[in-house]
Amino acid sequence: MTMMSGMWKKFITVGMLGALLLTAGCGGSSKQAAKLAADGKKADAKVTLKLAHNFPTSHPIAKASVSFADKVKAKTNGSVTVTVYPSGQLYNDKSMNDAIMSGGIDMGMNTVGRWSTVIPAMEVFDVPFLFPTYAKVDAAIDGGLGKKLGEELLKKGVRALIWADYGFVQFCNAKRPITKPEDFAGLKLRGYGEMPSETIKALGASPVTMGSGEVYMSIQRGVVDGQTSGTTATFDRKIYEVCKYLTITNHAYPEFILAMNEKKYASLSENQKKQIMEAANEVRDDLRKNAKKEDTDAMNKLKEKGMEVYVVPEKDIPAWQKATKPCWDIFVKHAGSLGQELIDICTKIK
Repeated sequence: MTMMSGMWKKFITVGMLGALLLTAGCGGSSKQAAKLAADGKKADAKVTLKLAHNFPTSHPIAKASVSFADKVKAKTNGSVTVTVYPSGQLYNDKSMNDAIMSGGIDMGMNTVGRWSTVIPAMEVFDVPFLFPTYAKVDAAIDGGLGKKLGEELLKKGVRALIWADYGFVQFCNAKRPITKPEDFAGLKLRGYGEMPSETIKALGASPVTMGSGEVYMSIQRGVVDGQTSGTTATFDRKIYEVCKYLTITNHAYPEFILAMNEKKYASLSENQKKQIMEAANEVRDDLRKNAKKEDTDAMNKLKEKGMEVYVVPEKDIPAWQKATKPCWDIFVKHAGSLGQELIDICTKIK
């Protein structure tokens, strides 16, 4: 009886321990389930992101920004809403990058020319005559250029979502036809960054830096005689009303970057990040596909509006390359060893 009583006590003790362990296990499982539920709730949390740019709503990149917002909403089933603020409603191109870096705005679309004041190597897209074709720009970005510059942006707390094809830039002015480098002498032209300004100087004109929204009035008032810009922006900003002469040089290809504050990006769920990048890549591909057509269509519209258009013949390009070659050395001086590395990436693209 005593032996049975002892065995019974052991049985009860073991049973109690088992019950305690089971209870603890259930409690652990409950906590784990609660954590998973909380994580799932976090992944589905609704987020509104603000996107700023400085383009008129009719510009292809402005339309691409709306397309990006629509795609993000669809892919995230509405958990992420991107509200687009066009035409400098929140920030102009001068102030936007500081706002992105500080978190004053979640994301913004701005030119590499403006980003070059933060990262000098961004000037690579404005090195004159470095990119001979549309395809070679995209090949360079995919072949290492985008990765290298994206890493530099991350050091500033910013993530590149889209390298947005803007198209080639040209020259237009209100004074006279430009058919050769010597025709620039005495002109004052708006440049949108340091390398465009160096290019204007190398060609014999005087550069004036200002925001894109200031150009129309500045030409109208004689503050500047013209500008360097793409045909799409020249048309959408109605520069044809104040400039008579357009010279097609295809001398630079200033990408625009849809950039996002990295802390804001990191706060999103992994699923949301993936879906945002999917939307970004689709918009990037659409812009690439349409860039050449948009440039050509805009040039033809400018003709219809009365601008005199001169396309520099291929046989004359070497004279323009020779006149602007000092800009290559200036770029490397600004950007250092990284600048030379980027030049090498671009020149090796077949």
